[in-house]
Amino acid sequence: MRLVQWTTMLAFVAGTAPLQAQTPAPPRRTKLTASAGLVDVAGNTRLMSLSGDERLEHRTADARWMFSQTAAAVYGRTDDSTTATLLKAGLRADRALSARLSAFLGASFERNRFAGISRRFEEILGLGWKAVATSRDQLVLEAGVALNQQRSTLDLTDNFVAARGAAGFRHRFTETAYFEQLAEFLPNLENGDDLRINTETALVAPISSRIALKAAYAIRFDNLPAPGFKKTDRILTSGIQVTF
Repeated sequence: MRLVQWTTMLAFVAGTAPLQAQTPAPPRRTKLTASAGLVDVAGNTRLMSLSGDERLEHRTADARWMFSQTAAAVYGRTDDSTTATLLKAGLRADRALSARLSAFLGASFERNRFAGISRRFEEILGLGWKAVATSRDQLVLEAGVALNQQRSTLDLTDNFVAARGAAGFRHRFTETAYFEQLAEFLPNLENGDDLRINTETALVAPISSRIALKAAYAIRFDNLPAPGFKKTDRILTSGIQVTF
């Protein structure tokens, strides 16, 4: 009888163990991703370039709300002169309306003196739709409006309303390696010549479960820049990305 009881117990444990092992871990509600890159040249030429960005996300227990905070900076110095300073930070809240549809509200600040922007505040409101949502591919389309309050380095003020269209595509090669393409279109609704386009292409390759190599190429186009400044800025960065 005892032999039968022990055999039954062992069979039960052996049968349930694989089920427990196969149960996926619950998704993290809070996630922090940060990356940084540095180039330092000394000798005949003195050059230093520093770039970094971070993204903090938090989802509520029912997954209906997601709050995010972002920041990015680029600093460059050649010899004794500063040649690049870019700072951008933002806050955003997303509310899921259905499995694929969501609404969002956000605000951001930007400073880019070498593009003629002393400061720009932007508030956005719109809807997002998950056009593709599979384990490997995700495509999100967004549409809305953006309110802008901008001051140039020439002390010129420009407040305007812009439409906003955006798309974000991500393809996962593995759980932690992926390709990502972002695009944002911001036509000024009060001036047809004023159009801004922002794109970023990124490739992330893991070194470990939390550390990865990241390379990104961003294009920032402004069809009506401040007087004396070019329309297009291109930024190529590479460095280490850490996820917590």
